[in-house]
Amino acid sequence: MHHTRGSAFAMVFALLVPSLIFAYSQGAHAQGDADRPVAGGGISVPGWVGKIDASAERAGQTVNNAKLAPEGKALHVTTGPAVAYWNAANKAAGNYSVTATFTEPKFMNLNDHPHPYGVFIAGNDMGTAQQSYLYCAAYGDGHYIVRGFGPQPFQMNGGGSASAAVHKAAGVGQPVTQEIALSVKGSRVECAINGTVVAGYDKADLVTSGKLKSADGIYGIRFAHNTDALVTGLTVTKQ
Repeated sequence: MHHTRGSAFAMVFALLVPSLIFAYSQGAHAQGDADRPVAGGGISVPGWVGKIDASAERAGQTVNNAKLAPEGKALHVTTGPAVAYWNAANKAAGNYSVTATFTEPKFMNLNDHPHPYGVFIAGNDMGTAQQSYLYCAAYGDGHYIVRGFGPQPFQMNGGGSASAAVHKAAGVGQPVTQEIALSVKGSRVECAINGTVVAGYDKADLVTSGKLKSADGIYGIRFAHNTDALVTGLTVTKQ
């Protein structure tokens, strides 16, 4: 009887362990902590607007629970709920590359695990419930994600990928900087981090039902929740 129970337990354990390992690997950067509203939040950069994720809106959060403010020549973003910020005058079409540099002065300053930030492109119907865009974002621990909204969220590299190109902070509270670029080149869309292409996709796999309406559109910046970083050098270059 004991042998039978032991064998049954061993079989269940053997079946569960791979699933648990997979679940952990997929959720290593899961953001299960609650959005923490930022005191004195809102947008104080002229011409810029923002929209938080629909899930945060349903939870009662607003764009004023995150903060976008000028700091010298930089944009200082502190979240709050996850958010996209943009200036409606910033549009790109055809073949182009959108680049910005992100500096997290104190890695994991507002959280106990890494949170990402990056650039977005192909923004359409921005500020509405039907907005769509694609973003590439880096974590200060050497990982990155490529995701979007169409208008429902979609993932291009699952729970994220590691790359030697992505800079790692020396430790919690230490600075880390990433240069992130999203480019449209003919039939391809690529993300480069610190000068190295880390991901690329056929445009046809992105401009499709449930994803992007077009590869043309507004560009801007995207931040996960509970994150604090500076953005400089947001530019678009025609290819």
